[in-house]
Amino acid sequence: MGDNGRVTDHRSGFACFVGRPNAGKSTLTNALVGEKIAITSSKPQTTRHTVRGIVHRDDAQLVLVDTPGLHKPRTLLGERLNALVRDTWSEVDVIGFCLPADQPIGTGDKFIAAELAAVGRTPKVAIVTKTDLVDNTVVGHRLLEVQRLGEAVGIVWAEVVPVSAVAGDQVSLLEDLLVGLLPPGPRLYPDGELTDEPEWIMVAELIREAALEGVHDELPHSIAVVVDDMIPREGRSPSNPLLDVHASLYVERDSQKAIIIGHKGSRLRDVGTTSRRHIEALLGTRVHLDLRVKVAKDWQRDPSQLRKLGF
Repeated sequence: MGDNGRVTDHRSGFACFVGRPNAGKSTLTNALVGEKIAITSSKPQTTRHTVRGIVHRDDAQLVLVDTPGLHKPRTLLGERLNALVRDTWSEVDVIGFCLPADQPIGTGDKFIAAELAAVGRTPKVAIVTKTDLVDNTVVGHRLLEVQRLGEAVGIVWAEVVPVSAVAGDQVSLLEDLLVGLLPPGPRLYPDGELTDEPEWIMVAELIREAALEGVHDELPHSIAVVVDDMIPREGRSPSNPLLDVHASLYVERDSQKAIIIGHKGSRLRDVGTTSRRHIEALLGTRVHLDLRVKVAKDWQRDPSQLRKLGF
């Protein structure tokens, strides 16, 4: 800001990362924002909600919109997620297309690139992620593949950048490049805000992430978490507050319920311990977490269940 409150050279706007599931979008969002806000999991399709991370700089404000991975839909939920993705793409100022360095470009990447090419004028940055997992020769090869992919579908990349969010390599360079593609404008959010997601959505996502850890079967697409209540415990002193969080984990079948609960409830206890730690860090207060596992048969294909579960 200038002395009289004018915006001098300040830029602000929205960017989103796209890419097939597990391309490193959420990890990159967290690395840029510096806080754990987008859930990360080794399972595809874990990001269900548009989580915005906000990068505050003296010269800019970059708002990151994390969309679900675009995929060929098999269910009604899949179709709704894809519609959400396309809506987001049309509204942002810059799109970062994430392609993992440790995997060759595949049909999923080509599918997304073709969809991206149809999103007219929005600048597109190709981001080769996970460079810490391969050597420089492989990175170089992948960068060439990315150039060719752009040429094949008619995209002229605004930039092509290799990064490692885990090692912190080139993350600040990427931030500078994204900011450079934003329009001039004032701050969109107050300083210090990291996300504009309602807290209960972020709490639900943290629980869902903990429930997915270490489960190596078809569970991920079949878990929905609904936070039923978040209520400060009565009668606590202001210096030692406690928040009661009651949440339900919905699965589609009794067999999945058994997996989530584990032997004598051991797995559910682990889910509770892990997610409570993250929730306390997020909210800055002690939390008592009460988790229930419920079966909602075939919820992904049922419009009324989808609505009830927040989709």
